[in-house]
Amino acid sequence: MNAPRTVLVLGSTGSIGTQALDVAARNQHLFRISGLAAGGSDPALLAAQALAHEVDAVAVTKPTVVEDLQLALYAEAQKRGYSRGEFKMPRIFAGRDAVVQLIGAVGVDVVLNGLPGSQGLEPTLKALETGATLALANKESLIAGGPLVLKQAKPGQLVPVDSEHSAMAQALRGGRAEEVDRFVLTASGGPFRGRKRADLANVTVEDALAHPTWAMGRLVTINSATLVNKGLELIEASLLFGVPCDKIDVVVHPQSIVHSMITFTDGSTLAQASPPDMRLPIALALNWPDRVPGAAPACRWDQASSWTFEPLDNEAFPAVELARHAGTVGGCLPAVYNAANEVCVEAFLTQNAGFTAIVDTVTEVVEAADEWRREPGDVAEVLAAEEWARARAAEIMTGGK
Repeated sequence: MNAPRTVLVLGSTGSIGTQALDVAARNQHLFRISGLAAGGSDPALLAAQALAHEVDAVAVTKPTVVEDLQLALYAEAQKRGYSRGEFKMPRIFAGRDAVVQLIGAVGVDVVLNGLPGSQGLEPTLKALETGATLALANKESLIAGGPLVLKQAKPGQLVPVDSEHSAMAQALRGGRAEEVDRFVLTASGGPFRGRKRADLANVTVEDALAHPTWAMGRLVTINSATLVNKGLELIEASLLFGVPCDKIDVVVHPQSIVHSMITFTDGSTLAQASPPDMRLPIALALNWPDRVPGAAPACRWDQASSWTFEPLDNEAFPAVELARHAGTVGGCLPAVYNAANEVCVEAFLTQNAGFTAIVDTVTEVVEAADEWRREPGDVAEVLAAEEWARARAAEIMTGGK
C-alpha cells in the first residue's frame, strides 16, 4: 500500500480549505496534512485544524496574531486533554512572506492553493518551483500571472480544483486533444438570473450575497452575482487547457448539476454531472488522476429531476465578454480585470458603490489599460499592473477621471 500523499492547505480556514481538510480526515489512508496557511482572522479554528491533523507547520500572514495563535494552540490542546508536553507545537511562520516560507520549508506531494484573490500568485509560483502538484483553487493567481505560471509549470503539475475546470479535465479524458471542438462552461446565473440590467441598479449587498447554490466567501459570491467569476473562469480555462477564449462558450444552467462540458468534432458532448459539492473536485485534485471513492453524494436516478440550459444575457451581465476580451489580448490585461474588480467589490460591500458600478468600472479600467497589454517579465510587473488597476478603479469610483 502506498504511503499517504503529503499536502499543504493554503487558505485552510476558508470554504475550500475546510472542505479539503474534511476530505483528508475521511481519507487518512490517502492524505496527510503537513502544513496549513491562513490569514489569521480565526486563530481558534486554525489551532483546532493544526492539532486535529498534527501538522508540522502553520503560516499566518498577519504577524500580529502569532501570540493569539500560540494561546489558541495551548487552549485547543487542553480541550483535547493533552498536558503541555504531550502534543507537538507546529512551527509558525508569520508575515507577508509566511506562506512562501512555509512552502519552501515543508516538502510535500501536493499544495492546495485555496487563498483568496491575487495574493495567491507568489505561493503558486513557489509551489510549482518545488515540483509539488499544485491543486489550484486560487484562480486569480493563474489569471494574474498566466505567462509566468505556465512557464513555471511542468506538464501535468497544474490540477484544477474549480468544479467547472475539474469537469472539463474529466470530460477531456473521453477524447484526444485534436478531437475537441468547443469547451462549454456552465454558470448557475447567480441570484439575479433572468433580471434585466435596469433591474440590477438597486440591488443590495444582502441580495447579492444570497447565492442560490453555493456557499462561498464574500468576494467569490459577489463575483458570481456579477458573473465576473464566470469571466475569470473563462480566462482560467483558456490558460489551463491552452485554448483560445473564442473556443469557450458560457451557458446558464441554474441547477448546477452539470459542471461543464466538452463538445467533440463528431457532434458528441461529454458532461460531468454531480450534485453541487466541492468535496468531489477537491478530492479528485488532491488524488489526481485517481478518484476518491465516496468523496461526495452522486446524482439519484430514481428520482425525477429536470436540467435546463439557457443563453447568457450579455447585456445584463457584460462581465463575461469583457473577460473574453481581456483573455484574448492577454499580457497583464487579465490581472488588470481581476484587480480592478477586487476594488469595486470592496466598494460595493462597504456600500460605497452600486452593484452595476462594479462591472461598469472594471470595463473603464480595462479600456484604459493599453500600457498593460504586454506580457509580464516577472511578478513585480504583474503587481505593478494590479496596483495601477486598483488605483484607477478607486479613482473612477470616487468620481475622479
